[in-house]
Amino acid sequence: MNRQPSDGNEAMQAASGSARIVPFGRIRTGAPDGCRGDIEAARGSFHGRETLPGDSSGGTTSDKTYPVDFSHLDIAGRRLGGNDLHEGASGNGDSRASTETTYGLKAKARMRLPLFIGMFGSTEMARSDWQDLVVGAAISGISIVCGENVCGIDPEFELDIRGEQRKAPNMVRCMEEYRRFHKGYGEMIVQMNVEDARLGVAEYVVGQLGVECVELNWGRGVGLRGGDIRVDSIGHALEFQRRGYLVTPDPSNPANRAAFENGVLEYFERRSRIGFVDQEGFLKEVERVRRLGAKRVFLRTGVDSKRELALAIEWASDAKLDLLTIGGTPHARGFGRGRRRQQGGVPTFYVQSMAHDLCRELASTDKFVPDMAVADRFRTADPLFKALALGAPFTKAVCMDRDLTNSPTVGGDVGSWLKDGAKALPETTSPFGASVEEIFGCYEGLVAEYGKATAERLPLGAVTLRAFGERLRFGLERLMVAGGHGRVSSIGRDDLMARTPEAARVSGIPCAVDASNSEVERIIKA
Repeated sequence: MNRQPSDGNEAMQAASGSARIVPFGRIRTGAPDGCRGDIEAARGSFHGRETLPGDSSGGTTSDKTYPVDFSHLDIAGRRLGGNDLHEGASGNGDSRASTETTYGLKAKARMRLPLFIGMFGSTEMARSDWQDLVVGAAISGISIVCGENVCGIDPEFELDIRGEQRKAPNMVRCMEEYRRFHKGYGEMIVQMNVEDARLGVAEYVVGQLGVECVELNWGRGVGLRGGDIRVDSIGHALEFQRRGYLVTPDPSNPANRAAFENGVLEYFERRSRIGFVDQEGFLKEVERVRRLGAKRVFLRTGVDSKRELALAIEWASDAKLDLLTIGGTPHARGFGRGRRRQQGGVPTFYVQSMAHDLCRELASTDKFVPDMAVADRFRTADPLFKALALGAPFTKAVCMDRDLTNSPTVGGDVGSWLKDGAKALPETTSPFGASVEEIFGCYEGLVAEYGKATAERLPLGAVTLRAFGERLRFGLERLMVAGGHGRVSSIGRDDLMARTPEAARVSGIPCAVDASNSEVERIIKA
């Protein structure tokens, strides 16, 4: 079965033009002369140099399907013989579970939810919503990753004579806004790729801004799937080229400059270089960042093969990293993700299953196993619970990208509608109320925590993110209570059952008829 939808592709801004498609080739069974369909092959014939699909927001995502995903797992509840939920209590189901969690080796960080926002970075979508995202993370008590290239694309950033940064206004604004509302839960994590390392980002954010956690990023945009943005200014294109980025087509070429000035060339494409690493160099970089003063050092990598995953886990163990974040397809979004993203990489379900097996083997040799996080497009509490359970006891948190970074736009829309009066609210929103206090259920809690004056100044996008987080927290609490769990760390693989034989084969989670066989046999024989 062909796993890629054949009728159109929004990520490539093209359609097939027909309901009858050759599955593998994604071409029409018939293509008459004069066809006016918006066909991908035809579009690629016009501006062949353009490889970045989508619009300027960076919001496109893959539409390829995979044989197994988290929906192939079911959650097993407990009514008798609970786990650690209020031991000695009446067991009447009214107990509350705590969703708080920690990560890190020596200097641990706390979060109210086992959840990261990762990442807001250099795409236009991330830059336009940065305040909503950082404030939303702070008031939600979760960590947020300030992604790669944020300093490098800042038009106002400056270097000193040693090539190290001494001014990056965008990063300063992010840190100030986050700290203004931070209440001790979560942290701002600054990510570095190969370009950031060259520009001295670690020296700047740790030494001058007091950032405590740095995340090293292998590859370009987490593997095969990103690291690209559009640049619609020839001045910026030339500056990025001067800083060492790969810019196509070459902005210093007179022919390309003429094409841009005439409007034929609408934009340039800025790419980060792929940061190939070896073990010695990686360990030296980790040690260097620690000497600068970072209390926690992470690694984030997109997994493109089992070998790459094994190396990441082994080297993270040798470096005694505080957290390793792994992500498979199709969790990422943004530019440069069209054909590469659909045809490369390993699906997250497979990645986490392999990671668990590798970590278990590593632990059997008495080697250090770092805390782990898994990145994917989780939007409700049930897949979040499944991810924590599938990777237990090594997976400590889930890293969400698109759904959390999209939620602030809802708050911005509500704010715009309310400016025109309650009657301007669409019928999808008006049933919830006609004011901020009525629409957002978490608003009164923010007033109690920060005071009315401060709450009124909060960006509505941040309030929306807090509300989204509250929804996840409540849902996770209910699932934990149903499984007899009072804390996140007690969630385990025995909380899951595979729905299909293929899911059981990939994950090692038994099907419902096979689950807990040894325990069942003991009960019956007793």
